Amino acid sequence: MKTNITSDKLAKPNGHFSQATAIEARGKLVFVSGMTARTVDGTVAGIGSIEKQTHQVCQNVQAAVEAAGGTLDDVVRVDVYVRNIEHFAIIQKIRAEYFAAPMPASTMVEVSKMVNPDYLIEISAIAVLPNG
Repeated sequence: MKTNITSDKLAKPNGHFSQATAIEARGKLVFVSGMTARTVDGTVAGIGSIEKQTHQVCQNVQAAVEAAGGTLDDVVRVDVYVRNIEHFAIIQKIRAEYFAAPMPASTMVEVSKMVNPDYLIEISAIAVLPNG
């Protein structure tokens, strides 16, 4: 079972994530490559819209984890790459629609370029699926 780890020696997270996440390391590890706002037909969803792209990216992460036999509840870590860190609050609000408590540990960084100039966000993830 996934649990949040907190320390009174650390500041409270300022977004939808945990300071740390712990899980028994039995099961299947799933490493999800960086997911972008590409739809199944290869087009980019929501060009110019961080809201639409964040939804598509979260849905793509979800599809990858489900294909491995899990759910978003199995995700223990996400790394988020954004073109504009000013979108932090919008992204956190949308992530809250996909990731329930205990939230995965997370890092978000602003990058200057991505593979496609239309991408505004990319998320990679690690999930631990229980045996069974």
